[in-house]
Amino acid sequence: MWIPTEHEKYGVVIASFRGTVPYGLSLEIGDTVQILEKCDGWYRGFALKNPNIKGIFPSSYVHLKNACVKNKGQFEMVIPTEDSVITEMTSTLRDWGTMWKQLYVRNEGDLFHRLWHIMNEILDLRRQVLVGHLTHDRMKDVKRHITARLDWGNEQLGLDLVPRKEYAMVDPEDISITELYRLMEHRHRKKDTPMQASSHHLFVQMKSLMCSNLGEELEVIFSLFDSKENRPISERFFLRLNRNGLPKAPDKPERHCSLFVDLGSSDLRKDIYITVHIIRIGRMGAGEKKNACSVQYRRPFGCAVLSIADLLTGETKDDLVLKVYMCNTESEWYQIHENIIKKLNARYNLTGSNAGLAVSLQLLHGDIEQIRREYSSVFSHGVSITRKLGFSNIIMPGEMRNDLYITVERGEFEKGGKSVARNVEVTMFIVDSNGLPLKDFISFGSGEPPASEYHSFVLYHNNSPRWSELLKLPIPVDKFRGSHIRFEFRHCSTKEKGEKKLFGFSFVPLMQEDGRTLPDGTHELIVHKCEENTNLQDTTRYLKLPFSKVIFLGNNNQTMKATKESFWITSFLCSTKLTQNGDMLDLLKWRTHPDKITGCLSKLKEIDGSEIVKFLQDTLDTLFGILDENSQKYGSKVFDSLVHIINLLQDSKFHHFKPVMDTYIESHFAGALAYRDLIKVLKWYVDRITEAERQEHIQEVLKAQEYIFKYIVQSRRLFSLATGGQNEEEFRCCIQELLMSVRFFLSQESKGAGALSQSQAVFLSSFPAVYSELLKLFDVREVANLVQDTLGSLPTIVHVDDSLQAIKLQCIGKTVESQLYTNPDSRYILLPVVLHHLHIHLQEQKDLIMCARILSNVFCLIKKNSSEKSVLEEIDVIVASLLDILLRTILEITSRPQATSSAMRLQFQDVTGEFVACLLSLLRQMTDRHYQQLLNSFNTKEELRDFLLQIFTVFRILIRPEMFPKDWTVMRLVANNVIITTVLYLSDALRKNFLNENFDYKIWDSYFYLAVIFINQLCLQLEMFTPSKKKKVLEKYGDMRVTMGCEIFSMWQNLGEHKLHFIPALIGPFLEVTLIPQPDLRNVMIPIFHDMMDWEQRRSGNFKQVEAKLIDKLDSLMSEGKGDETYRELFNSILLKKIERETWRESGVSLIATVTRLMERLLDYRDCMKMGEVDGKKIGCTVSLLNFYKTELNKEEMYIRYIHKLYDLHLKAQNFTEAAYTLLLYDELLEWSDRPLREFLTYPMQTEWQRKEHLHLTIIQNFDRGKCWENGIILCRKIAEQYESYYDYRNLSKMRMMEASLYDKIMDQQRLEPEFFRVGFYGKKFPFFLRNKEFVCRGHDYERLEAFQQRMLNEFPHAIAMQHANQPDETIFQAEAQYLQIYAVTPIPESQEVLQREGVPDNIKSFYKVNHIWKFRYDRPFHKGTKDKENEFKSLWVERTSLYLVQSLPGISRWFEVEKREVVEMSPLENAIEVLENKNQQLKALISQCQTRQMQNINPLTMCLNGVIDAAVNGGVSRYQEAFFVKDYILSHPEDGEKIARLRELMLEQAQILEFGLAVHEKFVPQDMRPLHKKLVDQFFVMKSSFGIQEFPACIQASPVHFPNGSPRVCRNSAPASMSPDGTRVIPRRSPLSYPAVNRYSSSSLSSQASAEVSNITGQSESSDEVFNMQPSPSTSSLSSTHSASPNVTSSAPSSARASPLLSDKHKHSRENSCLSPRDRPCSAIYPTPVEPSQRTLFNHIGDGALPRSDPNLSAPEKASPARHTTPVSPSPVGRSPLKGSVQSFTPSPVEYNSPGLSSNSPVLSGSYSSGISSLSRCSTSETSGFENQANEQSVAMPGPVPVSVPMPVPSFSGSEEPVRKESKTPPPYSVYERTLRRPVPLPHSLSIPVTSEPPALPPKPLAARSSHLENGTRRTEPGPRPRPLPRKVSQL
Repeated sequence: MWIPTEHEKYGVVIASFRGTVPYGLSLEIGDTVQILEKCDGWYRGFALKNPNIKGIFPSSYVHLKNACVKNKGQFEMVIPTEDSVITEMTSTLRDWGTMWKQLYVRNEGDLFHRLWHIMNEILDLRRQVLVGHLTHDRMKDVKRHITARLDWGNEQLGLDLVPRKEYAMVDPEDISITELYRLMEHRHRKKDTPMQASSHHLFVQMKSLMCSNLGEELEVIFSLFDSKENRPISERFFLRLNRNGLPKAPDKPERHCSLFVDLGSSDLRKDIYITVHIIRIGRMGAGEKKNACSVQYRRPFGCAVLSIADLLTGETKDDLVLKVYMCNTESEWYQIHENIIKKLNARYNLTGSNAGLAVSLQLLHGDIEQIRREYSSVFSHGVSITRKLGFSNIIMPGEMRNDLYITVERGEFEKGGKSVARNVEVTMFIVDSNGLPLKDFISFGSGEPPASEYHSFVLYHNNSPRWSELLKLPIPVDKFRGSHIRFEFRHCSTKEKGEKKLFGFSFVPLMQEDGRTLPDGTHELIVHKCEENTNLQDTTRYLKLPFSKVIFLGNNNQTMKATKESFWITSFLCSTKLTQNGDMLDLLKWRTHPDKITGCLSKLKEIDGSEIVKFLQDTLDTLFGILDENSQKYGSKVFDSLVHIINLLQDSKFHHFKPVMDTYIESHFAGALAYRDLIKVLKWYVDRITEAERQEHIQEVLKAQEYIFKYIVQSRRLFSLATGGQNEEEFRCCIQELLMSVRFFLSQESKGAGALSQSQAVFLSSFPAVYSELLKLFDVREVANLVQDTLGSLPTIVHVDDSLQAIKLQCIGKTVESQLYTNPDSRYILLPVVLHHLHIHLQEQKDLIMCARILSNVFCLIKKNSSEKSVLEEIDVIVASLLDILLRTILEITSRPQATSSAMRLQFQDVTGEFVACLLSLLRQMTDRHYQQLLNSFNTKEELRDFLLQIFTVFRILIRPEMFPKDWTVMRLVANNVIITTVLYLSDALRKNFLNENFDYKIWDSYFYLAVIFINQLCLQLEMFTPSKKKKVLEKYGDMRVTMGCEIFSMWQNLGEHKLHFIPALIGPFLEVTLIPQPDLRNVMIPIFHDMMDWEQRRSGNFKQVEAKLIDKLDSLMSEGKGDETYRELFNSILLKKIERETWRESGVSLIATVTRLMERLLDYRDCMKMGEVDGKKIGCTVSLLNFYKTELNKEEMYIRYIHKLYDLHLKAQNFTEAAYTLLLYDELLEWSDRPLREFLTYPMQTEWQRKEHLHLTIIQNFDRGKCWENGIILCRKIAEQYESYYDYRNLSKMRMMEASLYDKIMDQQRLEPEFFRVGFYGKKFPFFLRNKEFVCRGHDYERLEAFQQRMLNEFPHAIAMQHANQPDETIFQAEAQYLQIYAVTPIPESQEVLQREGVPDNIKSFYKVNHIWKFRYDRPFHKGTKDKENEFKSLWVERTSLYLVQSLPGISRWFEVEKREVVEMSPLENAIEVLENKNQQLKALISQCQTRQMQNINPLTMCLNGVIDAAVNGGVSRYQEAFFVKDYILSHPEDGEKIARLRELMLEQAQILEFGLAVHEKFVPQDMRPLHKKLVDQFFVMKSSFGIQEFPACIQASPVHFPNGSPRVCRNSAPASMSPDGTRVIPRRSPLSYPAVNRYSSSSLSSQASAEVSNITGQSESSDEVFNMQPSPSTSSLSSTHSASPNVTSSAPSSARASPLLSDKHKHSRENSCLSPRDRPCSAIYPTPVEPSQRTLFNHIGDGALPRSDPNLSAPEKASPARHTTPVSPSPVGRSPLKGSVQSFTPSPVEYNSPGLSSNSPVLSGSYSSGISSLSRCSTSETSGFENQANEQSVAMPGPVPVSVPMPVPSFSGSEEPVRKESKTPPPYSVYERTLRRPVPLPHSLSIPVTSEPPALPPKPLAARSSHLENGTRRTEPGPRPRPLPRKVSQL
């Protein structure tokens, strides 16, 4: 039985559970679960990450944790009771985990690894906290580390800033908003601007000395040197190196590592240097022999220098090598470092090229304790500390120092009877008063233990040596008195003995007789001569002698002999116990000289501060002792001295001594009667303020009032303790009188910045510090009243003295921060005076920063939801006094221009943020009662209106993104919660006061605008949050967007008829709200649009305004990424449901449909634009949207915008021709007028003429770059006409030259003819503009079918390539997938005039072959009835499909939709006629080229002749005779009489052409080809004889046949294509053979004999130039069998008999298989099961560049070949072909020619071919009379005996009847030329040229061709009514 759990509420999963049991809950390790019930070792509950799914799980899989439960029951909340830092760590690490993996995916390796280390560190620290064995301090330290790392990670990952208090997260509900703001600001500042450390330290580690000539031990001395003042600023770091140059004690780091401490910021400058002096220990001369002398001397070696500025660039300088300079001149050794610094180092030698001093240097920042913590490893291993010389910048109390620094400077000595100068060594001892040397008190530097004696280095032969060696003597104070220093001078011999002879000594006592120490400075000591054996142990013998030259000069009784030699030292004392100041000693010993007290007190001000603070307690005792002695006489003097000492402690250098004085007052002060004198003197000074002229001294007194009051209060307490509280009333009266004097002096107004106002300012600055002292003696209320009276006495005039006003405000601020204000009783007394002064300053907008700080402190003391009466009363007072002024202040400071400097801007943000926090705090504290009181306090509606407008405006400002830093989500959510609460209160006031007759549009508009931007805030879009963050926000605040949305709906419903004021203004804002992906919000807000439509319908009878606004806003909002497919469906369904019962339902449905269709296109457009590269999908989508705006919405501005977006896409993709056509759309909207146009997009303000001129030039440039020069010429003419009409001959000349250059390019430059591909897009997963439609695409240069297919698959990576050309069925159309069907098609040029005209160069014709193409076709051969194995031509039919586009190619896109498709069937006879026509045309073209010598090589003609003649001889054309000239055929097809005659004429004509061709060939054939020519001639006569022709009659000439039924089998009443799945239905009128379909044979069943015959018929040549390209089938099954026909023969069976796979198989086609070439793809890829030969069918062969039976472009398909009538069909989707876009010429090998069963390598889609069809050139594109012959084609022989005599001219054909097309809804006026013979569409304005009678400079233009055709009566049907025209009024664009 399941029992609810009591204690087991919360746990962590310790092993993953799959949840395979019934009702099992799947859990992963680490999940947290909330447990609801338990039963027999099982729990029931849910995972906190997904609380909606509940289930059961084993209890053993969960580790239980302590937790507390809130709201027990159904909606209980479980909160773990662990440390808040642990909770935060856990949730944060979970969030980081997912984001961390994303970093890896995004390849952000650096952050990925750094975050990995941080996460591991946090986990380690978390373990330490969980173990719970840490000390309190250690726990604090660990938490500090954890939070620092959490904050770092959050910042790196862009997560929110977490407010903390003592390392724990703060709940915003538990503290005031001002406090929250401060916490956030503090953390933000800490993050942005790290504190500049005031203290710095230099870490030095000696590594080694690299030098070639070592061999002696060395001493290395580091110190810091100030080159500006030429003095050392630090002690020395001294270390010894062994003979190898390495530290002598490597095991003791403190001996070779040192930290130079307490460097101030002023010491980090470039003229501070690290100097290194190196002394060697060894023989006198570096090169002396080892046995010369055994005595070791200290001798100069070298020096190195480094500027400290070099360390400021980086933190660490590992193994820095310093150059060491050797000293050549020893007399300059003392200043060698200065010379190196001054760059005078040329006089010194380097120790070696690779030599130097290897050291590690690092600059550390922060106080020494912080350094110890952060670099604990350095200190744990050991490091010596090197101090600065003297005291540091800040002297700390308790610091004990007594260091005497002695610098051994120089000496002057006599030769002493020697011929050379002496080698002098100085030895120093410290001797105590007993004459005994003091042991271990001479320090050479840190790093070396102190020694008992010092030996200087020796300078060779120098009687005036200069040493400048600094020594520290840390002598204890008790040994200082009576001690002296003795210096002994010895001459060091360089002889073998190496003895040192004593020749003199000096001494100096450390303390004078009066107790003063040796004064700082340089001392010239007397050198007393002595003998070597003189005993100096007896100090009494020489202490009586003078020691200094100064003393000696005062005593004339000494002999002059002792004065010739001198020795100089410099001393400097750094002591906290000894003084050199006599005045200080006199003051401290005042009792011995009572008569000097007055003088001593006067001199106190002249004594150095450091001397006073050293003896602070003694000095204070002295002062109060003197006061007790005679207060009348010395009271004023003592008071002044006390003031001096108190103010001395204000100095930053001595600031740390304040606690010393505090301790003195609390523990050592004993002046119980002093308070009377102190009050008396203080009052005397205060009373004199108003009269005194000079107030400097009075101001000093006022500055010290804090400590004066401390002494007064402590003195009174001592007195009370001693007397039992006597004279209490008297004391109170004294204080009252003192404060009355203060109030009087404060109330005085001084004119200007006078002395009085300065005194007032000084008093106010220090007055708040007195409060705490008064509280020690008086009641809180008493003190509060005293303070209120004092502050209330301040004058309120604010314009007198700004500086005084600032001080007043500071005083108020300190009052609010004081202990006095924290008490509720005193706060209520003080609050009015505080608010009064704040109000005055805010009104004047002065001292805003201080005002903000004060207000923040005021609100920090008022906790949230405090229901105490005192708090409610305080809020009442604040609301009444400050709410209005606070709103005005925020408005004022946010409307100011932003400061330029970053510091000022930061300050501005601070003050704004603080005021905002104060306002939010106040509003959050306000209850319903406060709001009612506030709203009732307004006397008139105008006042209320102004207030509401003001507060709504402020709220809009608070919502701005820049109000808080981006990671302050916590602060934003709190602010929004306050705003929505306040708005809910105020909306009632809006409803009650401003509806009906009192309606106010402005205030309602402000309300709605606020509500909309509130909902749209980024910080409220919960969908963007992580699940855990979203859960927290919803738990704490709910979804505030929905709340506000409901409020908007409620307020809107209240408006009634006033809604009309907001239509259409609010449509855009409300639409933006509904686009937010929040279902509840959408359901609430979308119905408002129905309401708007209804009210607009009532007002104006339609809702055009609503429609226009919706459409305008949708485009801009959806382009920003808002909205989705769900919204489109929801919008549609909700509104359709709403308008069901409306009278205007029909127009409403139309509007909703239009908007929905626009959304579809906009969503498609947005999805396409997300792609990186420009592809066809982007361009197609833009074209679809552009046309929608023009045709359906008539939005000219949007239309033009998308024209330019499309233009930019084309330029990016380098589609220059399409870019030109696109820009032409805008050009057509403009006229050549001087109407001014406004600035638009990138166009400046200009006239319409100027803009049109600019567009023309840009379009010409793009046509030029796209090699579409003919179109550019037309535009050149247009603009030239304009220049000519304005007589602008300069530009006219340029334009004519440009036109000429375009003609040159046509003739000189080569242009590639692009391939064209038909693409079908099937399935519901395609974008709307592609879905279930077919297009024809213009390929890129050199792009063939395989490349095009691959490109399409890349653009649609999820598409499936269809492997057949069948029309897809409905299942494919409705499938939730993408299917692509691709194959190549042949362009059919519209204008044949240029192509048929002889003498026109090919590079001109090539343009007309592939430009302005509306019609494309592809052919599929098939056998109808039973195939005749002996002669396949009898049953070979061709199914020809023609595709008509909505616009011609090229155009504004590289692809256009197929508007209509027509299918016709050509009979075998018609097919034969067309084959012969094409071959004859090819032969004539080649012969003509050869005659005019256009052909560089005669081989193409040779191959063509050989192919035709050889095939004819071997039975080629004779097959036609057998098929169509037999009696049976003529009798059974009487209607084909004319066609049979036409076929006979063509055969006759071919023989005639061949004879003429052989004659031409003979003329030009090279010698080596003569045998072949002879063979051709012989074969030709055989061919003629086989036809029974001996000569050609002159009268016979092939003439065109005019079919009785017009063009071949075209359905006259064909309609535009519709996408039906039924496929093509062909209705044959009559066929040569009608057999059941079951008897049809596939090409696989062709006999070997038939295949061989086919090979013979086609007459294949081995030359690649002769090979003909085939029309490939859309079927991609490259099946090959031993029965396959010649590769140049194509055939296909009808789809009904084709062995196509079932639908399920079609859906399974793999993309990989579809992309195989026919050679590579296995036969079984599509048809895995072979069929019986009797059931096999021919597979379709639909080509891209060549026709199956001959040339892909027929000479006159509609005129010369009768075909069967067919019904028009919808565009047939065709299988995606993996082949090239253009079939390459294919050269079979000799083996392939002879083998009938080989697999074709021709680039076709199907592998089997039918016999009897010759393959002709793919490049012939003429529709009327044939095609240009290309060299890369194969020839075909034609059967039939025809009498031939002489060559005849090529017949010309007139235009024939063509298929009639219906006008589409969307006019395609985007082609440069009109489509002739198709439909009368107006020519684009910019490209139309009037018809003139004069011959044009260009080849005949389409317009002329069009007019001639129209005259012949072959016009198309008139177009339907045009769509609504674009209004010209928008043409300001």
